[in-house]
Amino acid sequence: MINVGVLGATGAVGQRFVEILADHPWFNLETLAASDRSAGKPYGNVVNWRLDSPFPEKISKVKVCPTSPKSMKDVDLVFSALPAEIATDVETEFADAGIAVCSNASSHRMEPDIPLVVPEVNPDHLGLIDVQRDKGRDGFIVTNPNCSTIVMVMALAPLRSFQFSDIRVATMQAISGAGFAGVAAMAIYDNVIPYIGKEEEKMEIESLKIMGTLKGKKVVNAPFSVSASCHRVPVIDGHTMAIWVDIKKPVEELKKAYRTYKPPIKGLPTQPEKSVLLMDDNDRPQPRLDRMRGKGMTVSVGRVREGIRFIAMGHNTIRGAAGASVLNAELIHKKKYL
Repeated sequence: MINVGVLGATGAVGQRFVEILADHPWFNLETLAASDRSAGKPYGNVVNWRLDSPFPEKISKVKVCPTSPKSMKDVDLVFSALPAEIATDVETEFADAGIAVCSNASSHRMEPDIPLVVPEVNPDHLGLIDVQRDKGRDGFIVTNPNCSTIVMVMALAPLRSFQFSDIRVATMQAISGAGFAGVAAMAIYDNVIPYIGKEEEKMEIESLKIMGTLKGKKVVNAPFSVSASCHRVPVIDGHTMAIWVDIKKPVEELKKAYRTYKPPIKGLPTQPEKSVLLMDDNDRPQPRLDRMRGKGMTVSVGRVREGIRFIAMGHNTIRGAAGASVLNAELIHKKKYL
């Protein structure tokens, strides 16, 4: 078993990490870190647990520790659910101290020597870990992308054999993507908010790195462009998006590509049986009905039609956040980087 910890364990994504790791077959959840006001107290006494899943009682008496490598010296890897403004320095400190970091924060995603990984899309990009180590770092940092970016690149992965150069996407994003206190109730009820800060830029930039090619010690961006328009809608969990791709092939060829898609990895505990699921019903996917497919790790695709246009949907705090980081860690372990 690999001893692991969670940074930012009391927040929305931190709780997802705890939920997924509580009974993980490869990882032993050893330590939980949070703000100074929670340090030294049992986790069960300081966390305001979500209502949509049972609290893992075996974790309730684990004492929260300060967010520092000295406090978490018994772990080999930490999962970071820290805010970006804090993660920049803290994650670097952990990596320099010889601890592996799997981060959900945006801070390091676009740094040239740090992998931005979705295991079913670009597992080979973990080769950048060697670049970090060549520079003298004892640990390393691996990141997963923005929650909407993950859903989009997963939906595009089965289509990589087709030629395309222009992607346009309009998202309908759940309120949980903004954290517990991110959207005021009176602002989102009976409403759609047509702007999410920095979200469009993340989708437009991160996807090019993820779907790019690792050449030597750097990633060459994918040769297409993305234009995104991001919107917050009154849905609790599950990001839905309409995607347009300039593929000229018949719809049936695309549907066949979805049905026969086999990811380049297999055998990871958090990986679902179907990473991408094509749905034939005209009114699917829907967040309430489909977000928990594959325990929240499956991206559902539907309404594939001439244009080429389709709908993609995935669970934003599982597939798009904590689950993505855990899947990265499983791949890292399988590739013997730990």
